Amino acid sequence: MAVVGLTCFGVIMVFSSSTVSMAAQGVSPFLKLASQGAFCAIGLVFGFVAMLVPIQGWKRICPWMMIGAILIQALTLTPLGLDVYGNRGWLNLGFTTIQPAEFMKFVVCIWLPGALHARNKRYAKEGLKAYAAPLGLYVLGLIAVIAGKDLGTCMILLFIGYAAFLVSDFPKKWMIIGTIIAVAGVVALAVSSPNRLRRILATYGDCSAADAQTVCYQSMHAKYAIASGGFLGVGIGNSREKWNYLPAAHNDFIFAIIGEETGFVGCLIVIVFFAILAWCMIAVALQVTDRYVTMVLMCVTIWLVGQAMVNIGVVVGVFPVLGVPMPFVSAGGSSMVMCLAAAGLVVGLMRCQPQIKQSRQNV
Repeated sequence: MAVVGLTCFGVIMVFSSSTVSMAAQGVSPFLKLASQGAFCAIGLVFGFVAMLVPIQGWKRICPWMMIGAILIQALTLTPLGLDVYGNRGWLNLGFTTIQPAEFMKFVVCIWLPGALHARNKRYAKEGLKAYAAPLGLYVLGLIAVIAGKDLGTCMILLFIGYAAFLVSDFPKKWMIIGTIIAVAGVVALAVSSPNRLRRILATYGDCSAADAQTVCYQSMHAKYAIASGGFLGVGIGNSREKWNYLPAAHNDFIFAIIGEETGFVGCLIVIVFFAILAWCMIAVALQVTDRYVTMVLMCVTIWLVGQAMVNIGVVVGVFPVLGVPMPFVSAGGSSMVMCLAAAGLVVGLMRCQPQIKQSRQNV
């Protein structure tokens, strides 16, 4: 019900936040509504299929899915790739564009737990070499994403991987070393890019008059939107910031429009929905007897709920602009389809929980 609530509310807010920009482009203001609705329908089909796939089926096909995800991500560096806001992370298929990294998030959640769990017993004999294959493939996926300058998505993949390594009983010594290397890598990538560095300084420093129209512009207008919403908001459809003041109003910064039009109450409802998702998945993960299911559920929780918290943190100014959408809510076909597929995956895995399995058998 939380997924349904977020998805339906997201369709409404995508329509509300995109009407002005669509009209300004000379297309129907209902275009985003129609496309988002279509992607929801496709995502539901993917979710239904994912719900029916047995656990052993995922274990057999996920290594090939990971290889495929890396190859598809690598295509973004070819002439088929498309630059959006400085990131080369999209593929132009002619009739539509897709973001392969969203598929990679899904695949990492189902592949990495199984790959790590299968090698735990070999560590005593082989040492770190036992994890060489999954580590190499995982790092290769990260490189494919960061090659397109998409640090935000790379960080989400790092969070998912961290959850998998942590829950899989990966050796703590190497866990600490890997964490240090990952943090150092992210910091190096952040400070080596003038654009990323300006975003960080704009978030945690003071914006000058010149920055107010450049690097600080988006975050400032996001705060204006939330501040003007008050407790109950200005009403659905009555946003002022969506009048081409706030860039990406229907994508990465849709939470700002939610705050403006529905106020504190609307924002709180969205956060509560994500809290319910986290509670449900973590509660089942702690009770289920299958270790692989536990690890996958924790990874999906970090992906969906963690990414939502990062998105909200960016909008309210806690984090610099990272360019990650809000799951189930932001406009975007790749994100919507894969998030709904992940929801279907979770429903299928939850059936392994003894109480849920018993209640289904009784019915």
